[in-house]
Amino acid sequence: MNIKPLGDRVVIKMLEAEETTKSGIILTSKAQEKPQVAEVVAVGPGGMVDGKEVKMEVKVGDKVLMSQYAGTEVKLDGEEYTILRQSDILAKVE
Repeated sequence: MNIKPLGDRVVIKMLEAEETTKSGIILTSKAQEKPQVAEVVAVGPGGMVDGKEVKMEVKVGDKVLMSQYAGTEVKLDGEEYTILRQSDILAKVE
């Protein structure tokens, strides 16, 4: 099953949280921070949103940094995705 977002919405899949620190300390699942870096899975067409023209600036495959509490989490075919507006994406990660 495919997800096709509408308007200026983007579907992302969160990347795994780091299990070890840079110094090599292994973190328990409770000590791990919620990841804020995700991969774009699908992008809406953009167009007119709230009376303004929105040009989509991300594409499928981009890695992005998002607001911590942004979007709506959904589960589809056993996979977890987040659907959010493009404006909730803070930056591309290169």
